[in-house]
Amino acid sequence: KSHSVYCCGIFIIYNQGDKLKTNKSMFAMTVSMLIFGSIGIVRRYIPLPSGTIALARGIIGALFLGIVIIISNKISSFKNIKGNLPMLMLSGAFIGFNWILLFEAYNYTTVSIATLCYYMAPVIVILLSPIFLKERLTLIKFFCIIAAIVGTVFISNANGNDKTSLLGVIFGLSAAVLYALIIIMNKKISNVDPLCKTAVQLTSASIVLLPYVLIVDGVNISNFTFKTVILLLVVGIVYTGLAYFMYFGAIDKLKAQTVALLSYIDPITAIALSAFILNEKMTVFNIVGAVLILGAIVLDQFFSNKKERS
Repeated sequence: KSHSVYCCGIFIIYNQGDKLKTNKSMFAMTVSMLIFGSIGIVRRYIPLPSGTIALARGIIGALFLGIVIIISNKISSFKNIKGNLPMLMLSGAFIGFNWILLFEAYNYTTVSIATLCYYMAPVIVILLSPIFLKERLTLIKFFCIIAAIVGTVFISNANGNDKTSLLGVIFGLSAAVLYALIIIMNKKISNVDPLCKTAVQLTSASIVLLPYVLIVDGVNISNFTFKTVILLLVVGIVYTGLAYFMYFGAIDKLKAQTVALLSYIDPITAIALSAFILNEKMTVFNIVGAVLILGAIVLDQFFSNKKERS
C-alpha cells in the first residue's frame, strides 16, 4: 500500500512538472506573439529607410542567436547545415527582403491593415501547396482562399480612411508572398536545429541586404541619433533575437493546435495597438475584411486539425 502511495505521489509530481513546462512554453509563445505584433509600432518611430532597419535587425538578431547557441552548447547542431546551405541562404535572402516590404507597408498604410495583408501568408501557402508540397487542394481550402481574397479586397478599400494606401496593401501582400515561400522552404529543410537554422538565415539576410542598403539607401551617420540606435538595438535584440528564441523554444513543447491558436495574438495585438497608440481607425470595410481573412485561416486550421485527429 505504501508503495502504491509513493508511486502515486511520483506520478502527481511528474504531471505537475509537465504542466509547469507547458505553462512556461505557453507564456513564452504568448510573449513572442505580443512582441511580433507590436513591431509595426516601433518601426513608426525609427526615421530610417526600411532596408537599413532590416539590415540592422538581421545583424543584431544573428549575433544574439549566435551567443545563445554558444551558451547553450549547440554548436555541434550546425553539422547538418552543409547539406541545407543553399536553401538556408536563399530563404535567408527572402527573409531580408520580406522585412523591407513589411516595413514599407507600415509606412504607406496603417499597421493593422499592413499586418492583415501580411497574414495572407498562410492562405498563399495553401494556394501554393499543391505545386511545391504536393498537397491536395480540398473544397474547404479553396473556400478559405476565396474568403481571404475577398477579405483583402475589403481591407484595401480606402473608403472613409485616408491613411490607407493601395501601395501599402501591395507591399503587405508582397511581404506575405515572400513569407509564404519562406514557410515552404523551411518545410524542405530537414534535420537542422531551429535556432541554428534561424541564425544562418539571419546571417544570410544580412549578407544580401548589405549591398542593397549601400546602393539603394546609402549610409548617413547623422541619421543615427542616440534614440534611433537604441530603437535599432531593441528591434534586433528583442524583436528578433529574443522573440525568435522564445518562439522556437516554445513550439517544440506545445501541440500544433495550441501554437496555431496562440499565433492569432500577433495580428490582434497589431490591430489593438495601432488603434490605441497610433489612433488608427478601421472602417466597416476593413473590419469585414479582417474577419474574412482571419476567419479563413481559423477555418482551414480547424478542419486540418480535425483531419489529423481522425
